[in-house]
Amino acid sequence: MNHHAGYHHHHIVQGENEVTTKVTYKEGVITIELKDKHGNAPELGVSHEKEMHLIVVSADLKEYIHGHPEKQTDGVYKLQRDLADNEYKTFVDIAPKNSTYTVTPITLNVGQAQHKHHANDLEVDKDYVKTVDGYTVELKTDTFEAGQELLLSFDLKGATPEPYLGALGHVVILDENANRFIHVHPVSNDKTQFDTVLTETGKYKLWAEFQFNGKVYVYAYVIEIK
Repeated sequence: MNHHAGYHHHHIVQGENEVTTKVTYKEGVITIELKDKHGNAPELGVSHEKEMHLIVVSADLKEYIHGHPEKQTDGVYKLQRDLADNEYKTFVDIAPKNSTYTVTPITLNVGQAQHKHHANDLEVDKDYVKTVDGYTVELKTDTFEAGQELLLSFDLKGATPEPYLGALGHVVILDENANRFIHVHPVSNDKTQFDTVLTETGKYKLWAEFQFNGKVYVYAYVIEIK
């Protein structure tokens, strides 16, 4: 498998979506239903070892889930995951083979969710060093300018990441209203460096995922693009 084919960035392009996505939740199971413009199940390509990546974030951007729903029948995928009562935004990251598709947010209400999506009071990190279960990761970048190449380098402080979904790490970026979704893959097979371009000014939250000793760790950062 040529992993280099996977180093693409999902820049948001407003255009026709030829695949419709429906996301529902019931009793610990998230169900995703897909239909193409003819009402049939679309054939999905494989991106980073999976047909589907599902990102779920809570309205306040505090909860973050990256899962891989399994195909049940044509056009129907399920992921077992308990969700607390809340409002969520979900992002179905797929690569349909014969259809135009852009990842767009789908709101999912669970239980008596009162929290509505609004401009979250994200506080920009002053310290880009984060530690989870003894593993420390530092985000380093040269520029936070809109429209400029944003090179995100992660210093793992000597820890060795294991390949996870065909790469040394994954980064998901959302704007503070969780409307723009960017899934960024590493620039090469052997570096924990990622690059993208954020064209709009404002605050963004990014989640970096790395695997150590068979477990995936998630590091969250809040940045401001000026």
